[in-house]
Amino acid sequence: MSRKGARSGCFGASRDMIDIKAWADYIVEWAAKDPYGFLTTVILALTPLFLASAVLSWKLAKMIEAKEKDQKKKQKRQENIAKAKRTKKD
Repeated sequence: MSRKGARSGCFGASRDMIDIKAWADYIVEWAAKDPYGFLTTVILALTPLFLASAVLSWKLAKMIEAKEKDQKKKQKRQENIAKAKRTKKD
């Protein structure tokens, strides 16, 4: 195996880190030069995620409420059955 081939696997991540650093520098520079444009872009990008989170939270709350209601109904039914059995024994 050539030395160059061995290096590409080990140091490929290093090159990616440089690219990420350059990208991060670009983002910071963009935010410094045009803060309103940057914030507008970030808000527009995150809005669908916030909406999805709100919808999923609402659905989860409804599911929990339905489960609790069903459990209360089953508990009430069990209590009534037990009460009816006690009444028959007397």
